[in-house]
Amino acid sequence: MNNDITQLSLSEHLKIKLREIMNEHADHIASGSCKDYNEYQKMTGIIEGLALAERELLDYVERVLKQ
Repeated sequence: MNNDITQLSLSEHLKIKLREIMNEHADHIASGSCKDYNEYQKMTGIIEGLALAERELLDYVERVLKQ
């Protein structure tokens, strides 16, 4: 059976997805697409949350690899 799908570890997949979503939201802000300050605050909050999640994931992977 030939499987052409490259398998990533869950941590690699999550790192990629978190970064993609963060970049999409940052691009939304940078392009001036926020219709008002409330939307701007929401976007920055989402980016902050994703950055925290990414940091936790990276710290976890580093701890696991050191064991």
